[in-house]
Amino acid sequence: MLKVGVLGAGHLGKIHIKCWKNIRNIELVGFYDSDPENAREVSETFGIPFFENSGQLMEQCDAIDIVTPTLNHHASAMAALKAGKHVFIEKPITATLPEAEEILRYSEANRLKVQIGHVERFNDAFLEAKEYIDNPLFIECHRLAEFNPRGTDVSVVLDLMIHDIDILLHTVNSPISHISASGVAVITDTPDIANARIEFENGCTANLTASRMSIKKMRRARFFQKNAYITVDYQTKEANILRMRDYVPEDDNDLMPLILDLGNNRGKKRIFIEKPNSIHVNAIETELSMFADSILHNHPCEVSVYDGYKALEVAYQIMDKFKKIPV
Repeated sequence: MLKVGVLGAGHLGKIHIKCWKNIRNIELVGFYDSDPENAREVSETFGIPFFENSGQLMEQCDAIDIVTPTLNHHASAMAALKAGKHVFIEKPITATLPEAEEILRYSEANRLKVQIGHVERFNDAFLEAKEYIDNPLFIECHRLAEFNPRGTDVSVVLDLMIHDIDILLHTVNSPISHISASGVAVITDTPDIANARIEFENGCTANLTASRMSIKKMRRARFFQKNAYITVDYQTKEANILRMRDYVPEDDNDLMPLILDLGNNRGKKRIFIEKPNSIHVNAIETELSMFADSILHNHPCEVSVYDGYKALEVAYQIMDKFKKIPV
């Protein structure tokens, strides 16, 4: 039985607490929140104890789930690691690269598990589509959200775009060769709207747009590869696969086949539209469960501390480009 404690019982922390209560072989010891009134309310709602300080909670646990604001991630994670605890950290891993590197080095040196909460890896639509994604040549991602004060302690790149950065690094097996980007601060003191163009050494190019100033929500990615076009809608949790192969006369026997004439005597292509079998999972519960399994069965975390570090590194490369835009 793995004993787990949660640091932070805000909007997302409550979701984590609810998910932990559903996971087998887990004892949810309790949680810590800096707001005593909120802590009492959460304790009553979920029927679990709250601790008056994080140190007391860590003493009772094998693993700590950190769901605090980003600026607190480093201090909370290092306190847990130095107490010999495995750690789950909500994305992004930390607010700065030196902080992330310290967590990476310390956890590796002391053989402690650290998983980062890049939850879109476990989204139904991505799970359905990822087996079809093979050497993409162009990727386009849009992640738009209505303004919400929660998360505005950091740039929109760390708040929203980092989800797509992680997916990008997970699906493109090639080093980055060039990044160009722009970002604009509209309401907060950090960019609220950002666009990045990322080029890889293997020829793949990705265009990422993130905004927390949108009228409507959108979380969508499109993958273009040889003879295939794949769409992933993280919001509706739907994936669509369009694949092409060379046309053969037998295709005419099918009922209403989709045929694309390439023109100029270049032949024809047969288009197949597929909707993968639906996968229904609770993404947060799945990532937490896999973190617990990595500890109980001693295997690598699905989203490693190194993955979190690399996503943050690219995020900072993007944000560095903002500073070089002439005024």
